[in-house]
Amino acid sequence: MSKSSGSRSRSPRSTISSSRSCRARAPGRPAMRKFWLVAGDEYRNMTRQRSFIWSTVGLPLLIAAITVIGTLIATGAGQAITLGYVDQAGVILTVAATEEEDVRFRGFADQATARASLEAGEIQAYYVLPADYRQTGQAQMVYDRNTPTERNRQRFDAFLRTNLAADQPPAVRDRITDGVNLILRSADGRRELTEDGWMNIVLPFIAGMFFTFATMMAAGYLLQAVTTEKENRTVEVMATSLSPLDLVGGKAVGLMAVALTQLLIWIAALVVGLVIAARFWPEVAAVRVPWGLLGVTALYFLPTYALVAGVMVAIGGMVTETQQGQQISGIANLLFLVPLFLIPLIFSQPDSPLMVALTIFPTTAFLMIVMRWGATVVPVWQLAVSWVLLVATAGLSVWAAARIFRIGMLRYGQPLDLRAAWRAVTR
Repeated sequence: MSKSSGSRSRSPRSTISSSRSCRARAPGRPAMRKFWLVAGDEYRNMTRQRSFIWSTVGLPLLIAAITVIGTLIATGAGQAITLGYVDQAGVILTVAATEEEDVRFRGFADQATARASLEAGEIQAYYVLPADYRQTGQAQMVYDRNTPTERNRQRFDAFLRTNLAADQPPAVRDRITDGVNLILRSADGRRELTEDGWMNIVLPFIAGMFFTFATMMAAGYLLQAVTTEKENRTVEVMATSLSPLDLVGGKAVGLMAVALTQLLIWIAALVVGLVIAARFWPEVAAVRVPWGLLGVTALYFLPTYALVAGVMVAIGGMVTETQQGQQISGIANLLFLVPLFLIPLIFSQPDSPLMVALTIFPTTAFLMIVMRWGATVVPVWQLAVSWVLLVATAGLSVWAAARIFRIGMLRYGQPLDLRAAWRAVTR
């Protein structure tokens, strides 16, 4: 009996020892599983919120509304209209040779006849060319209700140029009619801009603000999640089964996936809007896809998000209330938004020492590079140095945030000052 009892008592010990050895052989699996569980749970919770749904769907709806309104305006501008003129200078010699499909020109002997036709709705407006027009170049446009669109005014200008150059050789006449085709080209020949390509300058600015605010929005969600769970002491329960890095890292990755989902939806809506708008607006059709800018954006987005997330988690670990954290984060966000206050300098002096310094500085690197992209050629060495410093700073930010957050969990109801946060990082 004693032997049998001894055998039974040794059996559970051997089982426990075996299970411990199995866990020892597979370290990291539970940790990574918990990490991804936190990330997935954060993603599902955030994407189900009404605020996320409205903010995600709202921008595509705005783009759709702008596209529809712009298309209607462009379509309306393309309908055939008639512009009149009273030629007191004897400038206009022919009409049929320059008449456009959507704009017709009609001459009148005097202003009284032209005004009567305008009031009857037969013409949209009429021009008066005084007798000294060749010397002064000044003309008068008269309209009743709606002024002609810029495009139709340009048509009349082209109509005048054609008639003024009627007695010139064909080559000269064509050049006068077509106007100047100005091309701006950088000294190294890698960048050029035409008058119709102004969107290629504006687009990087729009993209920079687009991605930056998306990053800030996701980081703001992260700060709110951390401080709220710290206030209601949910984080203390989770800390019994999760390490600070699993908790913070999982939330950061989940919210980064939320930001990427939002960005992909916005980009898809923007692309569809541009494709539709290009059929009606020549300026939009002239936009070229900035593949280099897209590549740089992809390289800088993830480390920039990691840096912002680290700062927000550190703030969440130091404060005790959500409102206090939001106030501090508003000040911290200014470190990332400095380029927005320097837009005039970016246009006028894109290669100045200040612009180069802000390109290399981690918090302003992403937005500054994207904004400078449309104004100048950013040297490769600046991109390389800036990206390496950004990645290193982002890694340091996440590491320090995890340590500060761990100390903050242990001091419930007591905020951490800068000195205590520094000790948490350096010890």
